[in-house]
Amino acid sequence: MIPLESLRDSFEGIIPSVIATTDADGMPNISYLSHVHYVDEAHVALSNQFFSKTATNVARNGLATVMVVDGYSGQQHVLDLAFERSETEGEIFERVAIHLAILESRMSGIMKLRAVDIYRVEDCRAVPAANPLVEPEPLFLPDLMSKVARLTVRMSDCSDPETLLDTTLEGLGELFGYRHSMVLVPDGERGGLTTIASRGYDQFGFGAEVPAGRGVIGLAAERRRNVRITDLSRGRRYIEAVRAMAGVEDATPIPLPALDKPLSQIALPLVARGRLVGVMFSESTERFTFRHRDEEALIVIAAHLATALSFLSEERERGEANGLEKANAPAASVPAGRRIAVRFYPRDGSLFVDDDYLIRGVPGRLLLHFLEDYARTGKRDFLNREIRRDRRLQLPDFKDNLETRLILLRRRLEEKAGPITLERADRGRLRLTLAGRPEIEVVEE
Repeated sequence: MIPLESLRDSFEGIIPSVIATTDADGMPNISYLSHVHYVDEAHVALSNQFFSKTATNVARNGLATVMVVDGYSGQQHVLDLAFERSETEGEIFERVAIHLAILESRMSGIMKLRAVDIYRVEDCRAVPAANPLVEPEPLFLPDLMSKVARLTVRMSDCSDPETLLDTTLEGLGELFGYRHSMVLVPDGERGGLTTIASRGYDQFGFGAEVPAGRGVIGLAAERRRNVRITDLSRGRRYIEAVRAMAGVEDATPIPLPALDKPLSQIALPLVARGRLVGVMFSESTERFTFRHRDEEALIVIAAHLATALSFLSEERERGEANGLEKANAPAASVPAGRRIAVRFYPRDGSLFVDDDYLIRGVPGRLLLHFLEDYARTGKRDFLNREIRRDRRLQLPDFKDNLETRLILLRRRLEEKAGPITLERADRGRLRLTLAGRPEIEVVEE
């Protein structure tokens, strides 16, 4: 029997599979399947969404024959299957449910998964092709682990979260060729995710948001599971799914960085000690950019990134607690006549500068706090330790989110290139710089 491990590209659902069963009289019935899922060397899983005739036949004798097609090479294989069990929860069920949720993201639950049926593979044989689409791949593909080692060494040399994020995304492009990537962090207030770092796009999109459970990124965060799609070109459902994954909505204040026509996408949850600290996402205009071996390599990188982000944030906090406070910098001279209009909405923390939307949520409240102190006392330097202790902010789960929120705020201000900047003066200290006089308006709604 041909090992199932060598057929992994046939279980991507690029080309629909065919399932054949027989009734009590031996009459065959043939139906199409959207996906056959690899479980292990001896088992596959089929989503329990068959037509009634297929389900009846399988219930009668527990046997089925499936033909799978490699979407990359066009090679076909026939699997003889024997039914073992149905599952309505667990690892396999979740994996199939996530894949179906992506493909049917705009189908209003019509294709909601009821169960997955696990089959034992009795035999696997090739169907010779008269005209193969591509030449067979070499038996041994280049090992990605050497690249993983090089990147994780670079990541280990980073001394702060901001440098770590940049080093990781730069390494994904340089070493692996994943040139369009981003990292998003949880937003405790709205339950979604916010873009904190990106590479390869026309716009950085710092502050762009993705709702929990929405598309590849949102599902990876909500389910805390990897989500990988190797070909987004199959039919109208995929096109609609791409728009959902990219968060393409006119009302989005900061659009999520996105390729116009991505064909491959992968999202990996960043989990450290049981806590979601972010999502790492990559996409490509090429099919099959992220295959199983790529996912395995990215799993290692994502785990290293999650642990390092958590560790560096805690280390920075300990360093700030042990450090000595330095004298505050003198107030800056304000250019005559320059007015910076700042409008803030307490309802969601939205902040506008000179009528241009900047940011909302925790970063918006932080900047308002800095500007109010500056307007009242001329204060320009702010210690992270002071920010954490300031009860005026009244921010939930603030300790866990402070470092990433400050990175997001600094990057968003830098991206806008406006009259307000926020720089890291030294460890645990931020310096506010303004090219004018802030006039703050708080709009209650």
